Amino acid sequence: MSRDVGLLLLPLLAFLTGSIPWGMLLTRAFSPVKITRAGSGNIGATNVSRTAGRFLGLLTLLGDTAKGALPVAFAGRLFETPGPWRETYMVCIALLAVFGHLFPLFTRFKGGGKGVATVAGCFGALSPPALLILVMVFAMTLCYFNRVSLASLAAAFSGPAVIWEATHSPVFTGFAALSGALIWIRHKDNLRRLIKGVEPPFL
Repeated sequence: MSRDVGLLLLPLLAFLTGSIPWGMLLTRAFSPVKITRAGSGNIGATNVSRTAGRFLGLLTLLGDTAKGALPVAFAGRLFETPGPWRETYMVCIALLAVFGHLFPLFTRFKGGGKGVATVAGCFGALSPPALLILVMVFAMTLCYFNRVSLASLAAAFSGPAVIWEATHSPVFTGFAALSGALIWIRHKDNLRRLIKGVEPPFL
């Protein structure tokens, strides 16, 4: 496959890859749990871990992270010339992977995850140092408050500043801001529970 064909096909492949509902596939294959009816009904790693076991939750986390990391890393290899056009192409691929996760084609655009792991995968391909810092933000918040949702929101809120300091790229920073806003929107129910003090702990 030529480079030009790859550049044209990758957006579709990124959306299709993002659409793979790993939480649903893994629980159907290895657990009696119907993930869309268990716990919060979300197909993401946190709900899989709570309802079907931590091992399947970990596999879901890895799968959802790879959905963001692989297409964006491939985009960087296809578009080798550094500069704003390369950054814009990589961000477009990242957004398509994230939207595929939020609105999966394979589940008729319904029941997608909340985007945290897939966005983290995208950050890993865009800027590994930024991802490392955000993982630290997530981990420290989780350890102190024992709420995955709050840790996710803290990392999403920190994303634009961290990615700017790591890359000084307006394009990457714009992706961090947009993806962070999407994560906050997808966590609206968690926010309500956090405010009321009824959000369940992780452990």
